[in-house]
Amino acid sequence: MALQGIEVEGVIIKEYPAKEGTSQRTGNAWKSQEFVIQTKDQYPRACLFHVFGADRIAQFNIHQGDTVHVWLDINAHAWQDRYFNDINCYQCDHVDPNAVNAGVPPMSGSQLGGTAPVSPAATTQQTTQDPLNGGDSSNGEDLPF
Repeated sequence: MALQGIEVEGVIIKEYPAKEGTSQRTGNAWKSQEFVIQTKDQYPRACLFHVFGADRIAQFNIHQGDTVHVWLDINAHAWQDRYFNDINCYQCDHVDPNAVNAGVPPMSGSQLGGTAPVSPAATTQQTTQDPLNGGDSSNGEDLPF
């Protein structure tokens, strides 16, 4: 079982300055920037994440105050017999905070699994037999709640 990415929508409440350096192992230049996103839930949650790579930082164009929908990858690394979480952003969409359907991001074909649209006939309610009551269970009257 693979750990799937986590989607978070909220407002960027903190933007840290970008950090740059050169890898001692490979000699290649690198760039990373950290951000804090806060959800708009009844009990808001905050999450620190980072974007790695100058190309992604420029592409995502994230700034404090932006409303964004981010996809995060979580992984832990060990250091001195302790584990620390790395939370990396691998995709970011800017969201219009004044949109009517705020909180419901548009679904892309990849999120839908590339399937064809479902016809209205396929969504009609099907009748099933309840083996315990010997009758039709599709009306919802015999639900336990």
